[in-house]
Amino acid sequence: MNTSGTTLDPDGPKKKLTKESLRQGLRIFRFTLPYRTKFIIGLVLLTLSSATTMTFPWIIGKLADTASGHPVVLPTGAVVSINQIALGFFVLILLQGSFSFGRIWLFTQVSEFTVRDIRQGLYRKFVSLPIPYFEKNRVGAITSRITSDVGVIQDSFSLTLAELFRQVMTLVAGIVFIMVVSVKLSLFMLLTFPPIVVLAMVFGKKIRVLAKTTQDELAKTNVIVEETLQGINTVKAFTNEQFETQRYGASLTRTVQAALRSNLYRGGFVSFVIIGLFGGIVLVLWRAATLVQAGQMTIGDLTQFALYTMFIGASVAGLGELYGKVQSTLGASERILEILDEPSEPSHQPRVAGTAPLQVRGDIDYRHVAFSYPTRPDLPVLQDISFDIQAGEKIALVGPSGAGKSTIVQLLMQFYELSGGKILIDGRDVRQLDLTELRSHIGIVPQETLLFGGTIRENIAYGKTDATDEEIILAARKANAWQFISTFPEGLDTIVGERGVKLSGGQRQRVAIARAILKNPAILILDEATSALDSESEKLVQSAMDELMQNRTSIIIAHRLSTIRKVDKILVIDGGRIVEQGTHEELSHSENGLYANLLKLQFELS
Repeated sequence: MNTSGTTLDPDGPKKKLTKESLRQGLRIFRFTLPYRTKFIIGLVLLTLSSATTMTFPWIIGKLADTASGHPVVLPTGAVVSINQIALGFFVLILLQGSFSFGRIWLFTQVSEFTVRDIRQGLYRKFVSLPIPYFEKNRVGAITSRITSDVGVIQDSFSLTLAELFRQVMTLVAGIVFIMVVSVKLSLFMLLTFPPIVVLAMVFGKKIRVLAKTTQDELAKTNVIVEETLQGINTVKAFTNEQFETQRYGASLTRTVQAALRSNLYRGGFVSFVIIGLFGGIVLVLWRAATLVQAGQMTIGDLTQFALYTMFIGASVAGLGELYGKVQSTLGASERILEILDEPSEPSHQPRVAGTAPLQVRGDIDYRHVAFSYPTRPDLPVLQDISFDIQAGEKIALVGPSGAGKSTIVQLLMQFYELSGGKILIDGRDVRQLDLTELRSHIGIVPQETLLFGGTIRENIAYGKTDATDEEIILAARKANAWQFISTFPEGLDTIVGERGVKLSGGQRQRVAIARAILKNPAILILDEATSALDSESEKLVQSAMDELMQNRTSIIIAHRLSTIRKVDKILVIDGGRIVEQGTHEELSHSENGLYANLLKLQFELS
């Protein structure tokens, strides 16, 4: 399992439009392949729509010529009337409207289906990434990939690409048309545009940098909101509502200041476009008017030239803005592809035909296991851990906080890669087993029970998603949970609330135990869940845990030592090593032993 995942920048990198970034960003188009027929038809309709738009100035020019006494003569010699030209214009508008509707409808379908597939692919990748990835990256940064970045991609598929294609076509076709009207005037116009375009690109680059700064500041404010709401109990417990409000207000102020700086340049850019671009158009039209006065152009030609010049000017201005959107799209697509390229856990491996599903008896053997977190390889968490558990045995892990007890069971579930040694289940190295099959045989009841925000039925059935109501109720009875579930008016359909807040601590633990009973695992991990409960809840939960541990290999992370007197073996962990092991009787009578001291200290505290 590769845990060297990239740490996410919550705001994303600034992407420059280079050949490499373009090549990488275009990889996102593989998601459009299933819908390529609609996309191609949409492009054809977009081409026809743009072509009909580009004929408008030509027809308007012919109308002007006819009205000013310069009749339009067809190659056949027939003279076209104003009414015929107007009728042709109306037909062209109908065609243009039809092409536009078809293009928008097809591109919308491609966009929506493609974005659905990207989000689905991202979510599938998220749930398959190893645990260290989530320890390196904040949840807000991860979820922004599936929301804001995918939103940018959606805009690109539905709007930006079509607009880019249209503007480029308008620019090219416009230049061709003005060349046909007047080569001399076209060359004069094209000499005035390059300086304006260069200055527009300089302005555009500065605006993009400032807009990105604004986006970054806004992302920081969103992180504050997310973290505050996730930890609202802590905020209220420490009466820090005012502090968080001020912190959010200060962040919003920085966002506003960045936005004002960005819009100052944006306002200057708009003024420049109006003065520079349209000033250039006026200069060209002045030159065209002198040619009309000299009899070298007709009024219709002047009208055509003026309209095509405006089309070209608008497309140049539009391309500057689209350049920024293309950069944003490339940045978003590259950030999405970074996640999709992350190595997943080696789970869901296809089973070789003819092989039976993994069967687990429950023999566990730790051999010289060592572990350090990938981010701190110089700081060992576990050193030379060796012990074995026979199928059906119950062992307890005891020791001070931070000794490495939880890490030992996390390594069994392959949440992390071993730094040394190996772990065997039924004589097979866990690294050679399919993770999905391995974890399907391991049940866990954590100390901090996390319930999902749905119903009690859904939370219990998480242990076996296709369970019947009879199976769920039986598991609830064994977990001593049915007695409180049956008192609720909605029964199993009772909504537990966000993270299970509508249930008490003891009720949440019993739902978690029912979930584990329903899963029916061969190996059970109990991060002893009774330490924070009152006496009555503790008795009910302990009774449910005793029911759950029957005939299963059980590993208990013990907090209250009084609850582990009946286990087969106790391992005392300190400083990442096993310093003592034996039964409760053996260890409690060991003078100056760590277990005996912990037992004495806990007895005195109680």
